[in-house]
Amino acid sequence: MGSGRLPGKVLADVAGEPMLARVLRRLGRARTLDRVVVATTTSNADDPIVGFCAGRRIPCHRGSEEDVLDRYYQTARAEHAGTVVRVTSDCPLIDPDVADRVIGKLLEANGGLDYVTNTLPPRTFPRGLDVEAFSFAALERAHREARERPEREHVTPYLYRHPDRFRVEGVFNPQDLSGHRWTVDEPADLEFVRTVFSYFGNDAFSWRELLEALAERPEWVEINAHIQQREVRV
Repeated sequence: MGSGRLPGKVLADVAGEPMLARVLRRLGRARTLDRVVVATTTSNADDPIVGFCAGRRIPCHRGSEEDVLDRYYQTARAEHAGTVVRVTSDCPLIDPDVADRVIGKLLEANGGLDYVTNTLPPRTFPRGLDVEAFSFAALERAHREARERPEREHVTPYLYRHPDRFRVEGVFNPQDLSGHRWTVDEPADLEFVRTVFSYFGNDAFSWRELLEALAERPEWVEINAHIQQREVRV
């Protein structure tokens, strides 16, 4: 809830539902996931998230606001997770089929990979369809070894920055669609996703159906085209 650029965005209304509800509902249709949980902070500012989850009977864990890697590790340990999937709560257009592609690649490797994502360069998916899947063993090692602040704040940098220690692979789209911005960081991003959900009137549309709608309505793309993404990777 404490976003600097858009406070309260996680529970902002998106066509009649909190944004977090949109994320959870869409992600819940992924066939490869056994359970979807919310990992929020112990800050009082995030009490509304805990209340939202309690009201809808959604599993919720609380942890460090600054050490997000520890929050993920403690949540995964409490859930007895063998595989962990990271999706951020500001991606209400997350697509279950894209999630299944990323998670499926990790699972099909049958222990031969530690970390799979569709965000490795060159990025080819729209920003906002980001999915990271990794083994609990890899998360545990990162939790034990990571020391740099960005590695603790952003959960996975220690994994993808050390291909000498972790077996890392990417999932790529044949067409470069990285110019599309479907995440929510600024008021204009929120306006964009509200426009999309109001048009479809449900949570069930696919990312490819959205691409078709955008091709017919290029003015939607202009709503948030001016926003520059803050990068984490180095």
